[in-house]
Amino acid sequence: MTLDFDQTNEYVEQLDKDVKNIRKEVAYLTWSMRGGLQYTDCMNMSQDERTVIADLAKDNLETTKKSQLPYF
Repeated sequence: MTLDFDQTNEYVEQLDKDVKNIRKEVAYLTWSMRGGLQYTDCMNMSQDERTVIADLAKDNLETTKKSQLPYF
């Protein structure tokens, strides 16, 4: 792949955004799992694995809302 300077800069900026989004997602997941998932372990997971856990966390939040049990 050959890119000029502007294309390279755009690519690096997109990668930086991707990294920030992954860090945010991992922080959310580890907080949602209440210590059941360590940050470093989550960072070592694939995107598919993190998606499965994020879906589980969302499902649990919805169940908690419906049952009116405390979540926090």
